[in-house]
Amino acid sequence: MGYEFFISKRYLKAKRKQVFVSIITFISILGIFLGVAALIIVLAVMNGFEKDLRTKILGIKSHIEVMADVNGSMRNYQEVRKIIAGVEGVVASTPFIYSQAMIRSGNSVSGVVIRGLDTKSASQVIKLGKMREGEIEYLDKIPPGILEKIPRENAHFGGIVIGKEMARNFGIFLLDTITIISPVGISTPMGMMPRMSKFIVVGIFESGFYEYDSTLVFLSLKNAQDFLQMGDTVTGIDIVVDDIYKADVIAHNIQSKLGFPFWANNWMQTNRNLFAALKLERRVMFIILSLIVLVAAFNIISALIMIVMEKNKDIAILKSMGATSFSIMKIFIYQGLVAGLIGTFLGCIAGLAVALNLQKVSLFVEKVFNFQILPGDVYYLSELPSQVNYLDVVIIVVGTMLICFFSTIYPSLRASRLDPAEALRYE
Repeated sequence: MGYEFFISKRYLKAKRKQVFVSIITFISILGIFLGVAALIIVLAVMNGFEKDLRTKILGIKSHIEVMADVNGSMRNYQEVRKIIAGVEGVVASTPFIYSQAMIRSGNSVSGVVIRGLDTKSASQVIKLGKMREGEIEYLDKIPPGILEKIPRENAHFGGIVIGKEMARNFGIFLLDTITIISPVGISTPMGMMPRMSKFIVVGIFESGFYEYDSTLVFLSLKNAQDFLQMGDTVTGIDIVVDDIYKADVIAHNIQSKLGFPFWANNWMQTNRNLFAALKLERRVMFIILSLIVLVAAFNIISALIMIVMEKNKDIAILKSMGATSFSIMKIFIYQGLVAGLIGTFLGCIAGLAVALNLQKVSLFVEKVFNFQILPGDVYYLSELPSQVNYLDVVIIVVGTMLICFFSTIYPSLRASRLDPAEALRYE
């Protein structure tokens, strides 16, 4: 660095009559600091939301669902699975049954979504999250040690796995008995009556997704077929692939290979609106928060203009001593870039510190102010997620420094064009 950088540092240190200029410089540094920190934190939260939402959605639901158009049921599903296994990109598949019903426990009744699954192959395709109590394998057969804890008259009932929120809302505990009421009635001499079956709660899961934890129940494939009187048919086949971003291509290949009446639906189609809304919100937040940096840049412009006005005599003397117009420009460009660099550096450190420890910060805020940031019954998620994308951080830092650089051009040009004779005429 030449003498230009030395002079620019001197100008940053205010004399008594230039305190107001230094206050504006400090405000611009603070604005850049807040803008950069806010951008890093908000984009990390948005990235975390998208990743966490995708992980939880693709945990309970598969990457691709294959179903049949005929009466919403599939008969030869084992042969269909063999054909699907031969498609490139398919990792595993499992049959499933989907239906809606009512659940009753004591005096409480609520609507639920029934998912019948094959416990032997389902673990390769879907992830229920955390099993708080019990095991998913108990759906097929309840172990003798568990049966001993169940009243003898209930020992012949099938098993059911429910979500944590449903268990809490109904006051249900492990090994309690609940009643499932089918929407399809049965014909009796008294007319059409709803079909009801009792099941024993053999597991309680927590996906972290309130909608699933409060409305979803799992039965074994056989128990679901018997309860819904489906015979040896299923609703469809869940498939997991090796690359979730190629699910649409693999789904098209599966549908081409199976032909009519089968159709394949991938996770991108099912959740297209949700993820499109998240991307749009992310872009809008980036634009809005960038305005903080722009406001700080205007403060840099105003501070530099006032410094140029204050330093007319100094600039004239430097030019008289042989300083070029470009050297004068560099003095004020350095001054603006130093302010921008300080604000960007501090904002980057603060933003990364908060973003990488956001869960601890949110728990501390909730504890201090005694409120929940993300109520599970309002939002999809119950915890504040965060994922720092370092490419975003680089873009923010580079973009901020470019804005600061462009902010210095007009004041530095004005300083470089100063006529020394005019400035010193009355000195």
